[in-house]
Amino acid sequence: MKKPPARPSAPSKTPTDTPPGDRIAKVLSRAGIASRREAERMIEEGRVTVNGETIASPALNVTDKDRITVDGKPLEAPEAPRMWMYHKPAGLVTTTKDEQGRETIFDKLPEDLPRVMTVGRLDLNSEGLLLLTNDGGIKRKLELPSTGWLRRYRVRVNGKPTEEMLKPLRDGITVDGQTFQPMQVELDRQQGSNAWLTVGLREGKNREIRRAMSDIGLTVNRLIRISYGPFQLGQMKVGEVVELRGRIVRDQLGLEGAKTTRPEPSRRRKPRPIPDKSRRTRN
Repeated sequence: MKKPPARPSAPSKTPTDTPPGDRIAKVLSRAGIASRREAERMIEEGRVTVNGETIASPALNVTDKDRITVDGKPLEAPEAPRMWMYHKPAGLVTTTKDEQGRETIFDKLPEDLPRVMTVGRLDLNSEGLLLLTNDGGIKRKLELPSTGWLRRYRVRVNGKPTEEMLKPLRDGITVDGQTFQPMQVELDRQQGSNAWLTVGLREGKNREIRRAMSDIGLTVNRLIRISYGPFQLGQMKVGEVVELRGRIVRDQLGLEGAKTTRPEPSRRRKPRPIPDKSRRTRN
């Protein structure tokens, strides 16, 4: 009895089956239009077209040959990756717009700065080092816990902390059902009813230090971020913006071969004056 002829096997998938280019949301983010999540919302709102057609889903790969518009304006080629350090003052919100009408950091950044995004956030009453970038890929990379960069803070608390009180923070503490990773905590000095601590985190969650300190009976009344990975606040003045050298950006972020627009030494921008309440709002 003859054997039936063998059925042809299904063709195996190869890398060529993957559409060329990058996802549209990633391209918009790289161009500095918005974060990936914000770009996806813009797509869902019908604000993005590709080759003349409005798209409704971010599940689309595009290449340099595609014509992309956002709100009717052609998408420009992305700038080279750039980064800045900003000494955020207390009292500013780290968002582009605030529903309560409070001032944001974008109201106070130098007017000649291009459109930038923040790497992470500092809450309203926190101050110190905030990284800015024009590149959504850099923003996302530095915010991932897997990056593992240590963030260090100077923290003033009301109370008299002891080594026994601080031990739960070093071991890892759970507050309101949320677990915080072990912190590096050092008691620097006691000044009357207040004490200064240096705290190091590798994964910063919303108001993590304030909530953790409150859980052990201490109240934070000042919080200053002094470093983010290799980047240091140093002697920067409040409100000052310093652009990082292109070589530093490439070396620290592993952007081998990437060109930058600022190979020259870091540029310092003076802080804008902070008048009482008559401040202009930037979109």
